[in-house]
Amino acid sequence: VQLVESGGGLVQPGGSLILSCTASGLSLDDYHISWFRQAPGKDREGVAYSSNKDGLTLYGESALGRSTMARDNTKNSVYLQMNTLTPDDTAAYYCAAVRTVHYLGLWHIPNQYDYWGQGTQVTVSS
Repeated sequence: VQLVESGGGLVQPGGSLILSCTASGLSLDDYHISWFRQAPGKDREGVAYSSNKDGLTLYGESALGRSTMARDNTKNSVYLQMNTLTPDDTAAYYCAAVRTVHYLGLWHIPNQYDYWGQGTQVTVSS
């Protein structure tokens, strides 16, 4: 099983980016998928969540109102678009997959996820 993120890089403040996560060895439509991020010295933070059952998408506080998460099951991939980036968005971004989320309100808890990608670095700087 492998999750591979891509799309990170250097972005100017106010800019946008689209991150991709492509899976192999599993079918993403059998899994709940989330995006997390982790900045140096900080805890891993839930950015966005996508249910495989009903199309529900939830966003963490840092992403709310300026982010969109989407799935493309034909490509076995998920995407995260983030707009209006600031230096506070600088972090390594990870996608993660889990078969069952017992409590939707706790989707952002990292240790329930079964599979993780290696991360893609996003740096927001002028």
